Amino acid sequence: MGNPLILQSDFGLGDGAVSAMYGVANCVDLDLKIYNLTHEIPPFDIWEGSYRLLQTIAYWPENSVFVSVVDPGVGTDRRSVVARTHSNHYIVTPDNGTLTHVNKDIGVAEMRMIDETINRLPNSGASHTFHGRDIYAYTGARLAAGVISFEQVGSKLDLEQLVMLPSMDAYMESEVLYGIIDVLDVRYGNIWTNISRSQLVDLQVQYGDLVKVTIEHESAIVFEREMIYGRSFAATEKGESLIYINSLDNVAVAINQQSFAKKYKISTGVDWKVFIKKT
Repeated sequence: MGNPLILQSDFGLGDGAVSAMYGVANCVDLDLKIYNLTHEIPPFDIWEGSYRLLQTIAYWPENSVFVSVVDPGVGTDRRSVVARTHSNHYIVTPDNGTLTHVNKDIGVAEMRMIDETINRLPNSGASHTFHGRDIYAYTGARLAAGVISFEQVGSKLDLEQLVMLPSMDAYMESEVLYGIIDVLDVRYGNIWTNISRSQLVDLQVQYGDLVKVTIEHESAIVFEREMIYGRSFAATEKGESLIYINSLDNVAVAINQQSFAKKYKISTGVDWKVFIKKT
C-alpha cells in the first residue's frame, strides 16, 4: 500500500482541473489514497499556499506526499521540485516561495529537481500550462505509490537556492509584541498572526486582560482598539472584538460572529503589521 497523496491548488472546483489531477494519480496506481488539502487558495496567492501547507502537514503521517500548485510562473524557467522536510513529509511544487512557511517552521532537509524526461505524464510534452496535472500530480503519485524513490525524482539541489518569500519573525520590544498577519481564517474572517502564545505569556497577558491591538498596512494605521484576551468567543458579546489563541498556538484577532477581515478590509503578508500592547 502506498502513502497518502494530498493535493492543494488555486484551481477551484468549477471545472475539470482537479479531476484531471485525480485521474492522472489513479492511472499511476488505482489503490492510492488521494485527499484534498484545499483548492480554494486565492488565484496566484503563493503566500497563502505556503501557509496552508504549514497549517496541515504536521497532522499527516510521515512519508505523506503533498502536491501544491499555486503557479503564476507556469511555463517560465522557475524550477519544479520535490522537497523532503525534517518531519519526513514530501512536497511536490514549483520552487516559487510555496515552501517558505514550512522551511521556516519545520525545515526542508533535502530538495531535488524533477527530471521531466522521466517524471512527466507521457505524451504531454507539448503542454506548457498545466504542470499541476502533467508534472506535479504525476510525480507526486509515482512517489506516493512507490513507483519511484525520492532519489529518482532528479538531481539534488543546494538548499541555499530555495526560493523564500519575504517574511518577518514576531518579536517583543519595549513591552510591545510585533508581528504580521500570516493568513485569514477565511470562512469566518478572523485574522491569524505569527505572534505565538508563548510571546503573549512573556508579555504577561492573561485571560480577561485588555490589550491594545494596532494593525498597519504599509505604515498606515488601519485599525487600533482595546479588546479582551479571551479563552474563546464566549468571553465576549456578539459583535465585540477579542484576541484568542488559534489552532496553531498563535494569536488571532476576531469579532464575535462577524468577519473582522471584511469589516476592516484586512489582508495578509509581510506588509500587514500587528502590534499588541497590554493596557
